[in-house]
Amino acid sequence: MVRVLVTGGMGFIGSHVVERLQAAGHEVRVLDAMLPAVHAVPVPPPAGVELVVADVRNAAAVADALTGVDAVCHQAAMVGLGVDLTDLPAYVGSNDLGTAVLLAGMARSGVLRLVLASSMVVYGEGRYRCPEHGDVAPGPRREADLVAGEFEPPCPVCAAPLDSELVAEDARLDPRSVYAATKVAQEHLASCWARASGGTVAALRYHNVYGARMPRDTPYAGVASLFRSALARGQAPRVFEDGGQRRDFLDVRDVAAANLAALDAVTAGSPPAGGLRAYNIGSGHPHTVGQMATALAAAYGGPDPVVTGDYRLGDVRHVTASSARAREELGWSAEVTFQAGMAEFATAPLRDAVPA
Repeated sequence: MVRVLVTGGMGFIGSHVVERLQAAGHEVRVLDAMLPAVHAVPVPPPAGVELVVADVRNAAAVADALTGVDAVCHQAAMVGLGVDLTDLPAYVGSNDLGTAVLLAGMARSGVLRLVLASSMVVYGEGRYRCPEHGDVAPGPRREADLVAGEFEPPCPVCAAPLDSELVAEDARLDPRSVYAATKVAQEHLASCWARASGGTVAALRYHNVYGARMPRDTPYAGVASLFRSALARGQAPRVFEDGGQRRDFLDVRDVAAANLAALDAVTAGSPPAGGLRAYNIGSGHPHTVGQMATALAAAYGGPDPVVTGDYRLGDVRHVTASSARAREELGWSAEVTFQAGMAEFATAPLRDAVPA
């Protein structure tokens, strides 16, 4: 039995992590700010879970919450692309300052095991191969190309079409949104903390997570929640670009299982003390955004998705994962298939949120 502090443990992913840890016999304490924007209708924690209502940036509350725990699963974060650049201070404050306060508290209290919720957004665009120039890293897509409906990033050398492949953890980090930049910063902060303290970090780079308790009707939710919210309103899901963006959609129960596997690993001393080890957490079976919208609408009973041609400059075209490292080192792999997951998500309860 391990005593675990789960930050953000009342949120979408965090609440599933808490349940999975409890089911495995661990003792769980939750630190959550219970912000109205996320918890419009607050619910109590599961039986046996202690809830500390405080912001992760509150050093005194963090110190109290860390008392007597063996490890931390850090899920608390502001997520999504947000509305515009006016969100920048909120993202940096919640994600990076919050992580810094937590790590400082862990150093003072001697808690040296951390599972960090990271994201596939740290890669920017995924892995691409040019038939002539091999592996290449295309730059940000130009707005003029997006306006013209040219969504595929070309080879930066010869402008030829590229093949999209699975990205591995040793890929170059290239954040292309404020949220992505804060996730990279979280990893760097955690790595510095591990080296200085002798701690161990497993950074889980979640791919596109969906499932029960996603927040509804908020610009900070993932694309799956936006489509599901639209269907619940009787509206067609609005698919940006041409719907051909490839992603790796992952059921939240598999994400919770990955956290348990990572906790077991860091508790057992793997990866070695004094370092951070990153793991892609994806199904390994990519689908396009259009395929996801179609599958979800069919399971819900319509209406059919509408492909709009709209775009957001912070979006990337393709990013899909190789989760081989998680299989080999953590013994984890996704179990919920895309078809079964979409069928369940079509009727899964969503979390009420306060629209921005």
